[in-house]
Amino acid sequence: MSQQRPDRTNTRKPAARPDASMSLLTNVMDHSLDDGYAEAAARRSETGERGLPRTLRAKLGLAAGLVLAALVVTVGAAQARVSAPTLAKEREQLIHRIQKGTAEADTQQQRVDTTRDAVDRMQREALQKHGGDKAELLALLAGSTQVTGPGVKLVVDDAKGAESGAGGPRESSDFSDTGRVRDRDLQRVVNGLWQSGAEAMAVNGQRLTSLSAIRAAGDAILVDNKPLVPPYTVLAVGDGQRLSTAFQDSADGQYLHVLQENYGVRAKISAESQVTLPPAPSLTVRTAKPQAGAAKTDGADTGKGTS
Repeated sequence: MSQQRPDRTNTRKPAARPDASMSLLTNVMDHSLDDGYAEAAARRSETGERGLPRTLRAKLGLAAGLVLAALVVTVGAAQARVSAPTLAKEREQLIHRIQKGTAEADTQQQRVDTTRDAVDRMQREALQKHGGDKAELLALLAGSTQVTGPGVKLVVDDAKGAESGAGGPRESSDFSDTGRVRDRDLQRVVNGLWQSGAEAMAVNGQRLTSLSAIRAAGDAILVDNKPLVPPYTVLAVGDGQRLSTAFQDSADGQYLHVLQENYGVRAKISAESQVTLPPAPSLTVRTAKPQAGAAKTDGADTGKGTS
């Protein structure tokens, strides 16, 4: 009788995996993070389908944004209403201070004008009292009164295209080689008119006296410390045609002609039937001694000339 071999297929246990003790690491390696993302996306999709529609959620978000914006505007308007009275009050106070300061300045200016008129009146009275028949001449030489009569008009201007900042400052003893009228050029013109017979003179409305000075400060020419800008209009009272001819024939007139011909300085002189010169803005008298019915003033009536 044959013997049957025992069946050993079920008796042998399957071999264990070498990485069985590292189940967590094996799970991470077998299942990548993409699976987690896929599950999360699936849950969000399922929630969206089961929850509120997306269009409704968008409308609710927009409504919430509008409510928030309206709240911000309302709060801002409330704050503006609260601060408006304070700003209005400060503005009114500032306007009041400005108006008060302007009124005080106007009052001070009126006092200055009144005082100046009083000083001018006393000066004229003193000239009339001590000058006798020469009072008008003294007033004319001192520049204390307005003068009207025949004369000449001389306009002197920089050359065309002359730059205001070129050539350094205006004070110079040389020719105006940059085409700009310098202080010494204007001095020679004025002194030439005095020597040619001018009785009174003004430059750009600034009355000249025997104490007047023409100087330079940077790019500006000063007449009695008042800055002038070109063109320089010189008005001189005198015998118009004779004064014009005498000046053009003088050394200073020839000097001006050289500036015209060689350096482009522009100049035009004409005889006028009537010119009007304003009084000097201020009259400074250093010493005054009446002698034999006439006033002798050091620097105010002892000769003409501008330095």
